[in-house]
Amino acid sequence: MKKMVSLALAALMALSLVACGGSDSSAAAGSSTASQSAATSSEGGSYSTSLEDIKAKGQLVIGLDDTFAPMGFRDESGELVGFDIDLATAVCEELGVEAVFQPINWSAKEMELSTGKVDCLWNGLSITPERQETMSMTNAYLNNKIIVMTNEGVTLSSKEDLANYNLGVQAESSALEVVMADEVYDAIKDKITEYDTYDQVIMDMQAGRIDAMIVDEVLGQYKNTQLGGIFGVASFDFGDDLYAIGFRKSDIELTEAVNDAIAACIESGKAAEISEKWFGADIVIR
Repeated sequence: MKKMVSLALAALMALSLVACGGSDSSAAAGSSTASQSAATSSEGGSYSTSLEDIKAKGQLVIGLDDTFAPMGFRDESGELVGFDIDLATAVCEELGVEAVFQPINWSAKEMELSTGKVDCLWNGLSITPERQETMSMTNAYLNNKIIVMTNEGVTLSSKEDLANYNLGVQAESSALEVVMADEVYDAIKDKITEYDTYDQVIMDMQAGRIDAMIVDEVLGQYKNTQLGGIFGVASFDFGDDLYAIGFRKSDIELTEAVNDAIAACIESGKAAEISEKWFGADIVIR
């Protein structure tokens, strides 16, 4: 009988050890899951990054389209240069972190941001109602316009005249978004060809395959100056285009920190210096 009691007690002790082991394992798994959850926001599982996180890793990873001159593009040696490159570098110096530029597929920029591949989108990103719904956006720092540039011999006096010509625009660009929202779009949509980049648009302009392009004024004027002013500019435009930096919707603290850093660059005169370098004038919004 004593032997049977001893065996029973031994079995109970073994079961207790297994149960304890199972509890420790579950706790560890729960802790790991909680830690992973802390790195994401509650909105669709998208990443969330605080200013503390950025300072801890010492970098702000900036998503950009590296073909958008003069905001962010590659020079003849392949180096990333441009107005936004210089301004972002100055802002990151204010924040005490390194600016890391990550070229991305601009057509998939929202996914690149929401999945945490980049910390922000900073490359001539226009403020739109849709983006304000899905992103945390800084104050506007630059005012651009959507203009129409024409080949020689093409005369445009109104938006309605566009229906008589072949037009080019970059796919997924702010220019295309603005035109699609305009009441004239239905009348001209069949005349519009979408391209992967504005460099391709300009090549077809030069080859005479299209008659005009709808483009951001900053880019269009910069490119036209490089080409010796071969394109004309229509007397009308599609309105203002305000640029801002886009962060994940939950990254409000980080957004405000960048707002403060831009304000500091404006106050010090650094922003004006950068603007003069690229545009020949101070066009930064105060």
